Amino acid sequence: MCIRDRIKIVDFAEIYGIIHFKGCIKMTKVFIDGSQGTTGLKIYKRFEKRNDIELLHIAPDKRKDNAERAKMINQSDVTFLCLPDAASIEAVSLVKNENVVIIDTSTAHRTNPDWAYGFPELDKSFREKIKNSKRIAVPGCYASGFNSIVYPLVANGVMPSDYPVTCYAMSGYTGAGKKGIAQYESDERPEELDSPRQYALSQEHKHLKEMKAISQLERVPFFAPHICDYPCGMVVSIPIFTDMLKTKMTKADIQKMFAQHYEGCDFVKVRPLGYTEGMIASNTFDGRDDMEIEINGNDERVLITSRFDNLGKGASGAAMECLNIVLGVDDKTGLNLGE
Repeated sequence: MCIRDRIKIVDFAEIYGIIHFKGCIKMTKVFIDGSQGTTGLKIYKRFEKRNDIELLHIAPDKRKDNAERAKMINQSDVTFLCLPDAASIEAVSLVKNENVVIIDTSTAHRTNPDWAYGFPELDKSFREKIKNSKRIAVPGCYASGFNSIVYPLVANGVMPSDYPVTCYAMSGYTGAGKKGIAQYESDERPEELDSPRQYALSQEHKHLKEMKAISQLERVPFFAPHICDYPCGMVVSIPIFTDMLKTKMTKADIQKMFAQHYEGCDFVKVRPLGYTEGMIASNTFDGRDDMEIEINGNDERVLITSRFDNLGKGASGAAMECLNIVLGVDDKTGLNLGE
C-alpha cells in the first residue's frame, strides 16, 4: 500500500468535543530505530503534535533484537535510522518490504549514489530524488553548512573544483552525542570544557568525504571544527580569495549569486550585505530548523558563513523535512522557521 493511500477514520468529536462528524486523516506508520539517541529523541519529540503519524514502538528490551527490529522496520511506511554507521548498514539489510522508505541520519550512506542526499535546497534535482526515493541520507551537521556554501559556488561556475577550500566551524556540545552532553553538563567537568576546543586534528573528520563529494571538489577540504560550551547552534565559515575564483567577483556579486541560487527557499535565507555588524554568534539558531547565509569581508577576501542549529537543519529538522517531501505535505509541517 502506498504511503499516501493509508487513511484512518477519525471521530473529530473525540478530539475537539464540539462538532460530531467523521473525517479522513492520512496516517503514516513510522518507526524510529535508535529512538533513545540525541537525534532519535529529537525526531520522536517532533511527532507529538502531528495527527498524520502513527508511531510504531519497540519494547526497551528488544531494541537490539534483530528479529524484532526487522518486524518494526517492515511494518512501517517510513523508518528513521538514528544509529552508528555499522548499525545503520545492518538495519538496511533487514528491509524486506520494498515499499519501506529509509531515512538514515548516520554517515553510512551519504555518498552512495543510489541514495538521495537530504538537502533539497541545494538544487531541484536533490529535491526530486528525495521525493521519489526509498533511501534518503540526512546530511551531517557540519557538511550541511559546508555544502550550503561551497555547492552553489562550484555549481554556478564561480569556484574552480580544485580550489583549496578551508572550513572553520563552531558547534554546541549536543553534537558530541549522549556521552559528550553528559560530560559538559556534569558538575565535575574539567576546566578545559569552559573554552572552545578544536578537534579533528588529524584532518580525518567523518564529514570530509561528504563535503568533497556533494560539492564536487577535487581536493579534500581543510577542516577546523570546534566544540563549545553551549548546547545547540552552529556556524560554518568558508573564507575565499576572489582572485582565485574562475571570474573575479566582488563581495556584492557573490551575495547576489547566493540570493539567486536560494531564491524562494523557506529553509535557507541569504542575508543582505551588512546584515550583521561586529560579531556572528553561533548559538542564536537554537531550536530552529532553517539556516541563514551571510557574506562579509571585502572585495579581495570574502568570508561566507552558514548559521543554523546543529540538531535542527543539521540533523532532526532536516530528517523531518525529508519526511514531509516524501509524504507530499508542506515541507514546513512540524518545523520551526524563523524570520
